[in-house]
Amino acid sequence: MQKLIRNFAALPALALVVACSANAPPPVEIPLRNPTAPVGSQADARLERLQGGWTVTEGAGMAPGARIEVSVSEMRIDGVALPLQEEAPGRLQVAGETLWVHWIDADDRTAALGDPAGGRVWIMDRTGRPGERRTAAREILTWYGYDLSRMAGG
Repeated sequence: MQKLIRNFAALPALALVVACSANAPPPVEIPLRNPTAPVGSQADARLERLQGGWTVTEGAGMAPGARIEVSVSEMRIDGVALPLQEEAPGRLQVAGETLWVHWIDADDRTAALGDPAGGRVWIMDRTGRPGERRTAAREILTWYGYDLSRMAGG
C-alpha cells in the first residue's frame, strides 16, 4: 500500500515535467557577436577594394574554403550570384542581409566581414593563406565582440 501511495505522490511531479516539456520555449539562437561590444566598419573599405576573387579561410555562417567573387553589383558565393549594394564605405547589403567590412589590410589581400547583428562572420583572403594578417583580422573581430571560438577553419 505504501508503494502505491508513493507512486501516486510522484504523479503531480511527473505531470509538471510533461507539461513543461510540452510547452518548452523554442531554442534560442545565440548571436555570434556580443551586442554590447563596440562595432564599426572600415571607413576606407570601398567596394572597389573588395572586387575580385577571395577564399574564406575561417568563418561562422560562411564555410571555410568557400570561393567568393565580388563585382560592382553582385557577390558570388561558390558560384551562386547574390545582389550586392554598397550602402556606405565598408557597409554592404548582400541579398538583403547587412554585412560590414570590419577590416581590410592596406594591400587588399585579407578582409574580415560580419553581420553587426551577429548572424555570421568570416575572414577571407585572396590566396587562401592570410599569414600574419589573420592575427590582425582576428584581433579586430574580437574587439568588435565576435565569438571566434565558433568559427570553423583557421
